[in-house]
Amino acid sequence: MAVIEVDGLRKRYGDTVAVDDVGFGVERGEIFGLIGPNGAGKTTIVECIEGVRRPDAGRVEVLGLDPLRDRAQLRQVLGVQLQHGMLPDKLRVGEALRLYRSFYRDGVDPERLLTDLGLTAKRRTAFDSLSGGQAQRLSIALALVGNPRIAVLDELTTGLDPQARRNIWDLIEQIRDSGVTVLLVTHFMDEAERLCDRIAIVDDGRLVALDTPGGLIARAGTGQRVRFRATEPYDRAALTRLTEVTEVTTRRGETVVSGTGNLLHAVTSELARQGVDATGTRHEQPTLDDAFLAITGRMPERNDEEAER
Repeated sequence: MAVIEVDGLRKRYGDTVAVDDVGFGVERGEIFGLIGPNGAGKTTIVECIEGVRRPDAGRVEVLGLDPLRDRAQLRQVLGVQLQHGMLPDKLRVGEALRLYRSFYRDGVDPERLLTDLGLTAKRRTAFDSLSGGQAQRLSIALALVGNPRIAVLDELTTGLDPQARRNIWDLIEQIRDSGVTVLLVTHFMDEAERLCDRIAIVDDGRLVALDTPGGLIARAGTGQRVRFRATEPYDRAALTRLTEVTEVTTRRGETVVSGTGNLLHAVTSELARQGVDATGTRHEQPTLDDAFLAITGRMPERNDEEAER
């Protein structure tokens, strides 16, 4: 059953078309990803769902509510974590949770959220003294304190180190497991591939693909790769003739063999037949990065962890 329905959504800012005829549904209990490059229209779509923006055309329903007409009711069932949410510097963690809890009829015990999100020891810590990961945990807690049926999480791991990012990922899965439907907005492909049950790819304001992570990767037609460095000359043509191989390229001494099927076995067996020793052999399966490139024609933005590699 769809808890969010978007149909024919359009939004323009002056001469710029931010969202053009976008439609999708989010099913109850799933983590639904909305991904795309910066400026693709993701935030505008979400703001229309939240009732912050008025669409120029199309229909948006959240749990059967119109986000504009039924805004007061919507706020009681929709929790929102803002991309750049800020609080007064000296507001303490516990104070912020109690304040936000007061906005809702049937909210969650703030003490329980402090425990669940690992913030108990930070109860009396001022907002400006929190680390990036702690501030993000607090923003998630504020989105959940109203006991929402749907949580919108927008670029919540931007700027976090790899360990903090993985900790937040674990939290998102716990939120879904508690029965909350999650709409996750991100431009990090590894995040979407790890967390999402289904993903909508938005590019230049249009919905260009919608499927499971595995389905997107399969539909993109991207194959496997085997990388190695040969310590001696080898018969490259013999590799090319293998049934599993579609392409062989060499750059700066590293050979990359692309293909399908049992590619790793085929390549290593052929090299062994030739008596060639290979070093640094790596088998790379296709990822959502590959699918994104195949679908949109551009590389996704790199996240902090990828930049360190």
